[in-house]
Amino acid sequence: MSRQISARDEAGQALYGAEEWQVRCDLAALYRLAARYGMSDIIYTHISARVPGSEDMFLINPFGMLFEHMTASALVRIDRTGAIVDQHVPPGTRVNPAGFNIHSAVHMARHDLTCVIHSHTVAGMAISALKGEGLLPITQHAMMFYERIAFHDYESFASEEEERARIAADLGDKDVMILRNHGMLVAGRSIGEAFHSAYHLERACQAQLDAQASGAELNLPPIDIARKTADRMQRIPPAHYDFFWQSCLALLEAPLPEYRA
Repeated sequence: MSRQISARDEAGQALYGAEEWQVRCDLAALYRLAARYGMSDIIYTHISARVPGSEDMFLINPFGMLFEHMTASALVRIDRTGAIVDQHVPPGTRVNPAGFNIHSAVHMARHDLTCVIHSHTVAGMAISALKGEGLLPITQHAMMFYERIAFHDYESFASEEEERARIAADLGDKDVMILRNHGMLVAGRSIGEAFHSAYHLERACQAQLDAQASGAELNLPPIDIARKTADRMQRIPPAHYDFFWQSCLALLEAPLPEYRA
């Protein structure tokens, strides 16, 4: 989708460079989409994206800012120690320590993943509280994640730095993780891929809870079908996630794309 560069984009590119400014714009849009789809928890969850060309810096929300108000210039650049490496943020800006620990665990261990989404949705928390695998392969959305999900046991608020190593170890080579008794974590090679996973995972959780609440017997498809569905998801080309992301951005474009401020 072509876009005429605006004065705000020119100012942003002058401060951060064209590549980082684009990531900032996409990440700010992702925050607003997360709010629209009920994936925020007022100020207590977080989404991050790696700074282009860096292995140890990423962008995250300033603690206290609502998802629906996020803008590209408000995002905070931090390093692997949690230090703010951004001279353009207002004095007193800080990030949530738990957010730093969870997100830095993934960014430090998995350089193939650029975007991390952590959520506390009602459906996600409910599934995280179920024994066993939690998410059942009873819908197409759920089967997309069959045998793709890692698990991390709850250790209280994720504010202790030493938990980072355990989060990374539990994630392993997967890109989706159920934080037991806590919520969900998804990551992607791009912002579009991460949101694609987060959106479909959330719908899968909601559908399972509704089906279980009905009291009717659940229909479980054959395991080979669930595996086939998950395998097909793993082979979707990156271009499809770009296509999906452009459609998502269209939800935010009218009347004014304020997230690019």
